Amino acid sequence: MLKRNQPMLLERMGKMQSATDVAEYCKYDGFDGLKRAISLSDEEILNELDVAHLRGRGGAAYPLGKKWRHLYHAKGTTKYIVCNADEGEPGTFKDKVLLSEDPLSVIEGMIIAGYLFSAKAGYIYMRGEYRRIQKTFQEALDNARQAGFLGENILGIEGFNYDITIISGAGAYICGENSALLNSIEGKTGQPRVKPPHLADVGLYLQPTLVNNVESFASVPIILREGGQAFLEMGTADGGGTKLICLSGHIKNRGLYEVNLGTPLEEIIYGEQYGGGSATGRALKFIHFGGQSGPIGAVATLRDCLYSYEDLWAHDLSVGSGAIVVMDDSVNVVDYLVHVAAFFAHESCGKCTPCRLGTTRILELLSKFNRNEATASDLPRLEKMLTHVTRLSACGLGQSVANPMKSALALFPEEFETTAETEIYATSKGGW
Repeated sequence: MLKRNQPMLLERMGKMQSATDVAEYCKYDGFDGLKRAISLSDEEILNELDVAHLRGRGGAAYPLGKKWRHLYHAKGTTKYIVCNADEGEPGTFKDKVLLSEDPLSVIEGMIIAGYLFSAKAGYIYMRGEYRRIQKTFQEALDNARQAGFLGENILGIEGFNYDITIISGAGAYICGENSALLNSIEGKTGQPRVKPPHLADVGLYLQPTLVNNVESFASVPIILREGGQAFLEMGTADGGGTKLICLSGHIKNRGLYEVNLGTPLEEIIYGEQYGGGSATGRALKFIHFGGQSGPIGAVATLRDCLYSYEDLWAHDLSVGSGAIVVMDDSVNVVDYLVHVAAFFAHESCGKCTPCRLGTTRILELLSKFNRNEATASDLPRLEKMLTHVTRLSACGLGQSVANPMKSALALFPEEFETTAETEIYATSKGGW
């Protein structure tokens, strides 16, 4: 029976001598979720996922049960299972740990999906820089195949034929966007597709496709093993289970932690079992939540905030990927944002003009503020550019670029200082 503060995703780490050994994995409840899944009807599996209320752990937070149910009813005789392991965002490293330290949990989740959707092929698209981890994961796949969990007639079930292939990325951050990822698997340029149609209807090779994050797939066996209600009770009513968080920045205990959704944010930042407070002795100033595209929050205003989807949304923040970057009061927020903007300008795929040019212009404007060369006209120009990119970009990358900038402008307007009124800027005539 699950208890709060009991690790689920990290429970095997430190216990197993070999992360790729199937027999050892089975000693710690490995493949119990799959074994229960095959004893249930398809509808019972979907109901467990609905009750668990697992939100996608890649950042979008879409309920996994709804996504799986949509794919289940999608028209098509061939369906594909894809794991998005293209983790490339600064401050986010949770998937790297799961892939290297407990790869069989991810594989088990993908096998459960393969069973439910009668899929024949699964793919895991892994970040190109994770070469060593790719070797570890391939070893885990080979061992699972040898043990009868992949290949033909899995677990003795006639017709349950399913296998998983690793696809290596080539370093493009945009391929973390699900449709760009599928294009890359197909051998096309890694650029986003126009939606609709949604990937659950027209995905890989134009067939219905499930795309989930590493942490999402690793959570599925826990739900099937322990039951959806038990998983839900580990979190909150609006998001069940635990969440892997990546603490970094000016925090004493940097690293990867597993927390129950609903844990007080103050406990995560200052509690000795988690962040441990400031590493520098200075006051903590702001927190960047959920990855580079996430919003920024002022530490002083978040004392009573819970780390849950609903509470963070109520504060105009987000869980996102689980990254939590903490900065102390020695950091000027504009200086910080220059690095964020540089990341997006570099990683824009260039397909759409608003993102291709907009990210570059945002970086140029923020750099002017950082050099104390900004004029009074630059602030409205920056604000308009942020609006342009958000509204007109083709995919989630461009649409979310403005999140940290807009939140920082609202919290720390005094740090966006201008030096002189040297230009007249008419907002009605603004452009790129």
